[in-house]
Amino acid sequence: MSAVLQEPLSFIRPMHPDDVPAVLEVESRAYSHPWTEGVLLDCLRVGYSCWVCECGDRIAAHVVMSVAIGEAHLLNLCVGPSWQGRGLGRRLLRRMLRIARESDADTMFLEVRASNQGARGLYESEGFSEIGRRRDYYPARRGREDAIVYAKAIF
Repeated sequence: MSAVLQEPLSFIRPMHPDDVPAVLEVESRAYSHPWTEGVLLDCLRVGYSCWVCECGDRIAAHVVMSVAIGEAHLLNLCVGPSWQGRGLGRRLLRRMLRIARESDADTMFLEVRASNQGARGLYESEGFSEIGRRRDYYPARRGREDAIVYAKAIF
């Protein structure tokens, strides 16, 4: 007899204010300096493109993007640590690229911690190019950390 482990089905849907507690839980597990409830609620209130990825009955990942005047800004893409490496981040990123194109954006920008090699590898594998560095952009456990700025032309 062999046992087959199956991943729970996952699907992406718009984020709702009722999701914020679960999103904050994912943030606090994934980041040393997570977003706050107020920031997430403000993003929803102003109409940013906010999405969650549910796996089974749990929120496993989320993404926030703003689009204006031909530019998309990926503000937050977060996958819970126990869900990383399963393609959820790539699925969310591709969804945001599609939404940005549909919203007539021609470029997507994002910042990522210089030390976040997993995220940097994802963005580079999806065609993003490093265009700059913001010195001491992020708070870190000891001091500050640089952000790497990426961009991708989207058509």
